[in-house]
Amino acid sequence: MHAPWSRRAFLLTTGGSALALSSSGLLPAEEAAAADDAYAALRAKWRTLILGEGFSPTAEPFKSRLAALGATARELRDTMAPAPGSLWPDISYADPDPDTDQESYGYSANVVTGYSRLNTMARAYCQPGTGLTGDADLRAGILTGLDHLYTRVYHEDQARFGNWYSWQIGAPQHLLDVCVLMYDHLPSARLADYCRAVDHFVPDSAVGSYTGTSTGANRVDLCRVLALRGVVGGSAAKIALAAGALSPVFPYVTSGDGLYTDGSFIQHTTVPYTGSYGSVLLGGLGMLFALLRGSAWEVTDAKKQIVFDAVEKAWAPFIYNGLVMDGVAGRAISRGLSASAASDGTKIQADDHRRGHPVMSAVVLLGQGASAAENARWRGLVKGWIRRDYYSPPLGDSSLDLTGLARLQDVADDASVSAVAEPTGHRLFPDMARATHRRPGWAASISMADSRITYYETGNGENLRGWHTGSGMLYWWGDTYANGQYSDAFWPTVDPYRLPGITASRKTLADAAGGDWGASMPDVKWVGGASDGQRASVGQYLKGLQSTLRAKKSWFCLDDAIVCLGAGIVCTDGAAVETTVENRNLGPAGTTSFQVDGAAKPTTAPWTATLTGARWAHIGGHGGYVFPGGATVKALREERTGRWSDINRGGATTPIARKYLTMYVDHGTAPTNGTYAYALMPGASAAQTAARSADAGWLQILANTDAQQGVSVPSLGFTGVNFWFGGTVGKLTASAPCSVLISEKSDGTAVICVSDPMRAQTSLTLTWQRAVSAVTARPATLTSAVTGASLKLVFGNLSGTRGAGQRISVKLGSS
Repeated sequence: MHAPWSRRAFLLTTGGSALALSSSGLLPAEEAAAADDAYAALRAKWRTLILGEGFSPTAEPFKSRLAALGATARELRDTMAPAPGSLWPDISYADPDPDTDQESYGYSANVVTGYSRLNTMARAYCQPGTGLTGDADLRAGILTGLDHLYTRVYHEDQARFGNWYSWQIGAPQHLLDVCVLMYDHLPSARLADYCRAVDHFVPDSAVGSYTGTSTGANRVDLCRVLALRGVVGGSAAKIALAAGALSPVFPYVTSGDGLYTDGSFIQHTTVPYTGSYGSVLLGGLGMLFALLRGSAWEVTDAKKQIVFDAVEKAWAPFIYNGLVMDGVAGRAISRGLSASAASDGTKIQADDHRRGHPVMSAVVLLGQGASAAENARWRGLVKGWIRRDYYSPPLGDSSLDLTGLARLQDVADDASVSAVAEPTGHRLFPDMARATHRRPGWAASISMADSRITYYETGNGENLRGWHTGSGMLYWWGDTYANGQYSDAFWPTVDPYRLPGITASRKTLADAAGGDWGASMPDVKWVGGASDGQRASVGQYLKGLQSTLRAKKSWFCLDDAIVCLGAGIVCTDGAAVETTVENRNLGPAGTTSFQVDGAAKPTTAPWTATLTGARWAHIGGHGGYVFPGGATVKALREERTGRWSDINRGGATTPIARKYLTMYVDHGTAPTNGTYAYALMPGASAAQTAARSADAGWLQILANTDAQQGVSVPSLGFTGVNFWFGGTVGKLTASAPCSVLISEKSDGTAVICVSDPMRAQTSLTLTWQRAVSAVTARPATLTSAVTGASLKLVFGNLSGTRGAGQRISVKLGSS
């Protein structure tokens, strides 16, 4: 760690006033030397942050990675061909029609690609073991490339076109990295030119207000540009501006972009983005905190602790055995395989695991500036994720940069760190309409949409068919099985109208239907639920995207199952309406076994079947499905072919085939009151599934109507009800819409959790026809509690609780 600076250095680098300088007691020449030392120290620190440390270049996996880096850099050097509109023949930045936004986006992105390639070459020049370390020809190529891009496109007289991100974040970040790496070989006049270009595209006003494109992860990226501009150009004011401009990122927000008290993270105003923009924010803050730590510009805002708290509160809940859940990755789910090569020459490959690994690396880096206890816990979390990611081992992830790889290798090799197991429990995130449920051996998440949270995000030609990902999609993963369900080309090959768990009309939707950047949101408020931390009642009032579809959907998340209910399903689109019970990606082979009520179905594709009166089904190696009382379910095994370019205009055009096993309930073309009921049992064997189906007393469906949905599981002491309109269900009566969960325990106590998902109830009365002798714990929102032969709970104004659960503990009386 860089040692704390002296008072003299502090005065020199933060002052900017004659008084501050004169009071330092240094002669002018000494002052200049001290300033040079200060910026040199920051340059050295940034080199370490972007090149990595603590690894041997002759040991694997670093030896091979460094050799590959060198090979890529050699190819980039040899193919560089400066021309008026390009630096390499395959990427042109000369936009022939700047008024055409989509094409302009591509040309502006090529500016970023040009600098990214120079960054790759600079790293190969600076890193040991690349075969090009200190190579004079490579150095000449880098300097030629920098000069070319400045002269031709990225300079102070150039007007912006295409995507703002390219000019304000993408290009300057790579440019400034190269300036740091090649600093000793760049004339001061050229450094001044490049700084002037950055100042043109990223003026101080870029962080003048916390609005528009200067919020959340984007603000962190802009601060990184300003800080490095200050480091490269010797400007204390720029570095101070960057450090100070981070402060608006830290506090909890109540709307728009940022972190919420319930652990939600939003970017682009309406999009849950923990796993994509959230990763950028976490990684960027980690680097800036590390860069400035111990300097005169150290980030000292006490509210940065909110970011540290969010590691376990916001990010860890969405990481499972190394992957980051797709439900919080926005349009990034469509970036599986790019049509163009990355700057290191490899095809850009991204999936839930490859998005998770940089988050893990960021957590390790952030831990260096956290408390010792936090750092120890986080390293334990990361070590557990590393060990359990058998599908895509992080230490073999070619998309992870050397710095990230070195951090994860350090944790893996640290004998003092004990791997932390995946937790069990339920987390609700009402501020972004998401929920996660974790049990021994598996995890699940639910993605919904409401008047604040978009159906899905598309933009920049990405995620063109993610229309129904917010229509109650139920993801689930096993610990040592089915962990690549959404990783293995799922998104370009799955039927986008049959995503697991959703209810949707098959009305044909156009690519990017609803508008870019999360523009479309349903006009509904009842989305959320109640949880005791282990189990939950979750509900969604669903309105279809550009559809007349309406439905009430509930999930009751239990110990070894999730009970799924649907009711009030209506639609007049004239297209089929379906609820997808399951749609498993079986990979290229797809010979997984499938049986219904004990009868095996063919293991070869394709086939379709109508399962009339089905009571249970089982997919080998995945899990079981129980249909209480029997149901008519359609099933099919099919091979589907797609291309990444189908869902992302920048995606690869090579056809991909995957086999799927799908089960769905067909509600017809004009349902007036469609319903469904099934229980998902991840990891269950066929025998366990059959036994659960045969146990008629295990589950009691108390209600499944447009007004209420509820279940009881006596063996668990569980009762869960979603009151869409209030009313009576079983032993519970609610005066207004709410979500309720009751967990009765063997010690004669019970926990009652109540929430107001609509955020609209100014009063609520809940009556439970169960003897209760005392209330032992209560929230401030509970204004009255009457015990005795029944329990009557009266709540005051719940509209300000943001859908959070209100927990009451009671001592049960004699029945």
